[in-house]
Amino acid sequence: MAIRSSLPTEDFDSWVTPWLPDLWRFAVSLSSLDDADDLVQDALARAWTKRASFDPARGSARSWLLAIVADHARRRWIRRAKPVELAPTPAPEPDPARLDLRRAIAALPERQRTTVFLHYYLDLPVSETAAVLGCAEGTVKSTLHDARRALARRLEPGDD
Repeated sequence: MAIRSSLPTEDFDSWVTPWLPDLWRFAVSLSSLDDADDLVQDALARAWTKRASFDPARGSARSWLLAIVADHARRRWIRRAKPVELAPTPAPEPDPARLDLRRAIAALPERQRTTVFLHYYLDLPVSETAAVLGCAEGTVKSTLHDARRALARRLEPGDD
């Protein structure tokens, strides 16, 4: 039986602060720029109330917090959110290849898009990606494989 780690109240801020940029970027990928702050705040409130249930033997603080964001998005935001284009990166002359990749990722099904974001953008290993999504590692590998195939098809020269 794993020993649960209860976080002292005064350490919660310092415990979540290193992961705030990742939580926010993940929230943007699940909702929109306008809703990301609210989604992160709601997820942090939930993490605060559930902090006694954090078990370091089951995963890192980062993956635990990302899982709460994902769960909260599924419960509250995804039902009412419309598919969102990824925010364009402001640049004087955008790289057409990069824009094509953004469009191709945005066109992926939700599960593939989320898995790609966690694994490639947040650099989570397969095991932590699986923990965040609440699925088996094999499912993550299969989803990444399917996403890479779909992206390769979309990004082939001459494909619009």
